[in-house]
Amino acid sequence: MPQITMKELLESGVHFGHQTRRWNPKMKEYIFGERNGIHIIDLQKTVKMFKEAARFVSDAAAEDKSILFVGTKRQAQEAIAEEAKRCEMYYVNSRWLGGLLTNWATVQKSIARLKELERLANEEGYEGRSKKEVSRLERERRHLDQNLAGIKDIPGIPDVMFVIDSNKEYIAVHEARKLQIPVVAVVDTNSDPDTVDYVIPGNDDALRAIRLFTNKMADAVIEGRGLATAEDFEQAAELEGETMEGDGAAAAEASVEEVTPPAVDTEPASGDGL
Repeated sequence: MPQITMKELLESGVHFGHQTRRWNPKMKEYIFGERNGIHIIDLQKTVKMFKEAARFVSDAAAEDKSILFVGTKRQAQEAIAEEAKRCEMYYVNSRWLGGLLTNWATVQKSIARLKELERLANEEGYEGRSKKEVSRLERERRHLDQNLAGIKDIPGIPDVMFVIDSNKEYIAVHEARKLQIPVVAVVDTNSDPDTVDYVIPGNDDALRAIRLFTNKMADAVIEGRGLATAEDFEQAAELEGETMEGDGAAAAEASVEEVTPPAVDTEPASGDGL
């Protein structure tokens, strides 16, 4: 099972929450304290809850279930696409189209159209069509590809959803809950943990934190699907055997002065319709 260490969490700034005035009181149990007006997340709970979430995802992958990685904020887009591809799963990293899950029949039609346009471009080269028509078809293909590239090969509605920032992706989370799709999410101090099935308390704005969580979750998928190599298992065993000195939460507090809190992402939630 992929492990996440206190050292990795601290180095990635996972313990930094939002400004205390922006907190969600429902996150109180995951907060160790505050320093300089910023909430500090209890990393001992992060380690414990990540392990539970990773085990769930790994078990789902072992049962050949499909897992959708979701993260549309700028700093999450690259990691979401890279790690989903690495573990041979699916992703949405551009924008969440309203109704993507709850209006699946329409999404399937859009995916079919994208594949048709790709076939026309690759096999026929738009043979016999005017430049104006080719330009129109290419614009349509690029638009569909931007929004659907990560799910064009998904066999159906995903079985599990992994989310970076449940606040920003609230529409995706709402649709998943409506369809009873389990949601695993990195939840910051300004978010509502009650909307998520498997909460991973942590910074969902810092690039290094996002990369760490996304990478480890992809590792969980790979292990579950039996794609991990012997070297992967050896590294996991080494991490599991590490000794965590002192209290993790206290370590998080002590390190606050050594790391600069990341800038807060203020992009609005995306939920444009199809």
